[in-house]
Parts: sequence; structure tokens; C-alpha cells
Amino acid sequence: MKRREFLFKSAMMGAGMILSPELMRAGNKAVGANDKIRVGLIGCNGMGFSDLSTFLDNPEVECIALADVDQSVLDRRVADVEKRTGKKPKAYKDWRKLIDNKHVDVVIIGTPDHWHCLQLVAACEAGKDVYCEKPLGNSIEECNIMVRAAEKYNRVVQVGQWQRSDPHWQDAVDFIRSGKLGKIRTVRVFSYQGWCPSIPVKPDGPAPDGVDYDMWLGPAPKRPFNPNRFHFTFRWFWDYAGGLMTDWGVHLLDYALYGMNVTAPNSIMASGGKFGYPDDACETPDLLQTVYTFNDFTVMWDHAIGINDGAYGRTHGLGFVGENGTLVVDRGGWEVIPENVNGKARMEAVPLHKAYGGGGLDLHVKNHLQCIKDRTPEKCHASIQIGAHIAKFSHLGNIAYRTGKKLTWDGTTFHDAEADKYLCKEYHNGWKLPKV
Repeated sequence: MKRREFLFKSAMMGAGMILSPELMRAGNKAVGANDKIRVGLIGCNGMGFSDLSTFLDNPEVECIALADVDQSVLDRRVADVEKRTGKKPKAYKDWRKLIDNKHVDVVIIGTPDHWHCLQLVAACEAGKDVYCEKPLGNSIEECNIMVRAAEKYNRVVQVGQWQRSDPHWQDAVDFIRSGKLGKIRTVRVFSYQGWCPSIPVKPDGPAPDGVDYDMWLGPAPKRPFNPNRFHFTFRWFWDYAGGLMTDWGVHLLDYALYGMNVTAPNSIMASGGKFGYPDDACETPDLLQTVYTFNDFTVMWDHAIGINDGAYGRTHGLGFVGENGTLVVDRGGWEVIPENVNGKARMEAVPLHKAYGGGGLDLHVKNHLQCIKDRTPEKCHASIQIGAHIAKFSHLGNIAYRTGKKLTWDGTTFHDAEADKYLCKEYHNGWKLPKV
């Protein structure tokens, strides 16, 4: 198997997910160019509602349903949609009822990472297109299953890696591939999140009134309710997510691979820990360096929580370090810093090319809507194949960190028993890993 093909094939078989008869409506209804596109949102408290709001900026979109396990969030978002559109969407505490709604054309998934696989597969099987927040899946095997579901049912799936639609990122890639930087020896990828505070330890307690906590847990291990594991901060606990490595890594590492036009590394190793906040509640590391080694260059991931000063005077971004100069890109734009040897620059500096003012999410949603109308899933800027690929690449870094080993990966297995156990998460509480 060629490493550059990075063929993440199925590593293990899972039990089938039990579906209601309605979920088996695997239709392939096309949306007419002048028809309303009716959307439903699962997970309404954070980025999911931002996604929905951007969908609603487009006149052909109508929101007809919302689902959330937190009644207070659900009530607030129903009111927000009604105020904006003049129409009150249906409200569900159980996301499966939203999937069962035959009038929903597109499902937006804004739930914690551990729910993405079940919800996306169910939506695809029900004949609905999907906009799924990143990272696509909470394990390598979940990503494989989700790709198979989208392909089997011919659904138009966009993953929420909106930088793929922001023009200045593509401009930077074009410059990188022009060869002007000379041979690129390494790509420095960094995410320093000084705004993110330490999470103090809090005692377990009862779930807030109106919260269906068992449904929030879903396939994750049964645990008492703890406010640190709920809403935004779920991402710092291994049961539900992968910390900054998968939260920001899918955005930034994606462009390291895209810019270098590569896929699979020869090896992965990582080092880090809870160095800034050793006694807080988080499980994922607050500092981590991961090195992906390719044939003739490396990609180096570097993140820190509670510190803002990353590299090149930025909090996040990438530095493509070439022999003639370094291209630096982040959400604010891109520039080229010449390599100086003995006081002589090897190339001309390129001043900052500022980013598109809209932020990219608006263009990302427009791209998805057009692909839905045209029934062209392959033209999604962050197709499910792209989203799965970079989610798995990010998971490789976490697995190297959790095992403390230098790992090799052939697209299916690490050939290491300790590492291979992280390929798939065990499902709990009666939920089954979907079988596609």
C-alpha cells in the first residue's frame, strides 16, 4: 500500500445501529433551483446555531425544526428563529424525531463530537443532506463509517471546515505550490489559545432542570453529571472529543497537507501534557507538540492553552519554511518572509494579503447549498472525504500522545496493540456503532 494514498480503510467491524422504520427512508430527492431548502438543526447552543444563522442568510433556506437535549437552550433558539423568520420551528428533545420529520431536507449537526457519527449516518439513511460540524468523527473508525454512509446513500455532506471556502487560504496554497519558496523543509502549525482559561475542578451533581442528560451522554460512558463536561467544555474530555488537537487541528493541519499536496506520514510522535494547569479538571493536554514525518519534510503541530504568543507574532496559523523564505498564513491573511543569508535576501518579501472580510463561513454555506441544488457532493469545498481525512490525521497525533510511542500507520492499523485500541471508541448505554 502506498503511504501517499493514505487509505484509511475499516479497521474493525461494529454492531449495527437499530433504526426506526422512518429512518430507513433512503431517498434521493433533488432540490429544485427555486425550491425552499428546509433545514433542521441538532445541537443548538454554540457553533451549530452560528451555522444555522448563516444558512438563514440565504433566502432559499427555511428552518423548520430544532433539536436539543437542554430545554432552556431549545426554547431560546426556537424564539430566536421565530423572531428572525416569523415562523416557529418544531422543537424536539430527541434528535431522532427531527430525523423522522419527512419535511427536513438538510440536517445541521452541531452536537459534541461523540454524537456526530450516529446522527450523520441516520440522516444519510433517511435521505437527508448534512452539514456537520468539525471534527467529523470522534475516532478513526467513525470517520470511515460516515464516509461509507454518505457515499452509499449519495448524500451531499459538507464538513464545517469553513477555511476551505475562504479565498486567501487558497491564494496562499497557490503561492506555496509555485515553487518560489524553494524546497520546503518543514511546516509549522500552531494554535495558542490564551483566551481559554483553566477549568477548575467542580463536584458532580444533578443535571440542570430540563436537561435530558442520558440523551446527552448517548454512546459515551455512563458518568454522573458534571458541569465541566457539559456544553462548551466537553471538548477537553476524551469521552467526547480530542482537545485542541482535533478542535483546531482539523482547520490548520488540513492546510499543511493541502499546501504540500501530501496525505500519509511515514511516522508520528508526540510529547506534551498538562503543564500549565496540572490540577485542573481537563483531561486533554494543555500543551502538545506532534511531529509527522514525511519522506523529505516534517509537519509540526504545536498547541498551548493559556498562552497567546505562538509563532510569527500570531496566535494561530502555519509557517511553510522554505529555503528561500517562509510563507505564514492565518485567518487574518498571508505573507512571505524572505530567508536572509549573510545579509542578502533569497527572495522578495510579500506583504500581508488580508483575508476576505466575510470570514469564510458565509461562502462555505453558499457552496454547500449550491452543491445540494446541483446534486454534486464532490464539489463541496470540505466534502466528507476531506473532513474524514483530516479528522483521522488529527486523531493520529492524539494516539501518539496517549501511547507515548513513535508510531507508523499503513492506513488501516498501527501494528501496535496499544495504539490500535484507539482506532474505535466503545459505545455504551444501548447505543451501537453504525454498520454501513
